[in-house]
Amino acid sequence: MIDTSRAKIDGIFRYPVKGLSPEQLPSVTLAPGQTLPSDRRYAIENGPSGFDPNDPKYLPKIRFLMLMRNERLAALQTRYDDASNVLTIRQNGTEKCSGNLEAADGRAKIEQFFAESFPAELRGPPKVLVSPGHSFSDVSAKVVSIINLASVADLESVIGRPVDPLRFRGNLHVTGWTAWHELALVGQTLAIGDVRLKVEHRIVRCAATNVDPVTAERDMHIPQTLQRVYGHDDCGIYAKVVTGGEIRPGDTIAVTQDRLI
Repeated sequence: MIDTSRAKIDGIFRYPVKGLSPEQLPSVTLAPGQTLPSDRRYAIENGPSGFDPNDPKYLPKIRFLMLMRNERLAALQTRYDDASNVLTIRQNGTEKCSGNLEAADGRAKIEQFFAESFPAELRGPPKVLVSPGHSFSDVSAKVVSIINLASVADLESVIGRPVDPLRFRGNLHVTGWTAWHELALVGQTLAIGDVRLKVEHRIVRCAATNVDPVTAERDMHIPQTLQRVYGHDDCGIYAKVVTGGEIRPGDTIAVTQDRLI
């Protein structure tokens, strides 16, 4: 039996390069056991990480350029084109660099940009990392991250100023749940049409959420506020795709009684 909640997908986002701009999608096709297509497909290595593209393994985010420590990344506007594999980097409306991330010369252009623009923050030569099928997620499992917009609104009321949901860099923004309801869904199965997702665990928040995704200013203390007000550092949930299919904004999300592994 399906719970007839009014929860719906409000927005779908992917992050082709770890730490760089979100890209909003009109729809997406999910595959079992996978992230959104091209989500965190690339990362910018910050000093030798030991990553082997022939034997890719999860590495902690401190091995890469990332917002938790490198908030200036948020001042870049980046777009990735699936057809050409070209990443374009703009700042203040001006194109700074572009390159094919699947070609050595294209990656070299992107690496040169970061070497020249982030010298004080680099622990070694920056390198674009990629391995077919690998995702440079903050967690080792391939999951979809879900943000409850009502929880963000509740946090806004506590802080007393707007909180952009993009601070949380989630894949799916959801409306229709009460604030913090998502945290009680761990272990439950979500249905979006024929798609099924198993909620794996809460998302523990780090200092990356303190960075304004538009101004690149470190202007809030979100993990500390979560802990002080709610007694935890969590906002959002990770879910594993069990049954794939296409989803789009406006699709209803329900909790099912399906028993999925």
